[in-house]
Amino acid sequence: AEHKERPFFNDLVAFMTSGPVVVQVLEGEGAILKNRELMGATNPKEAEAGTIRADFASSIDANAVHGSDSAASAEREVAYFFNDNENLPARLRLLFQGCPAGCP
Repeated sequence: AEHKERPFFNDLVAFMTSGPVVVQVLEGEGAILKNRELMGATNPKEAEAGTIRADFASSIDANAVHGSDSAASAEREVAYFFNDNENLPARLRLLFQGCPAGCP
């Protein structure tokens, strides 16, 4: 696990397993940046009003939403939840093959 050695790991696991989780894959030009703008700052106290975290997060540990911070993270995280046998569009799988660090 990416954060296993971090001091907040146990709280993160407790939060992530405390209820239902919705996983979605977003695609499109600038999808990562646009999604991160919608989510707001990681710390909900610093998030702009109208962002998901400002409106719905209760703390930095329970900040309501996660989004990949790079194409490499997105590729790893998509693979964690979806495999090639699932109905992930071929164009999305192709998006990550050989994608330079700055995309999508």
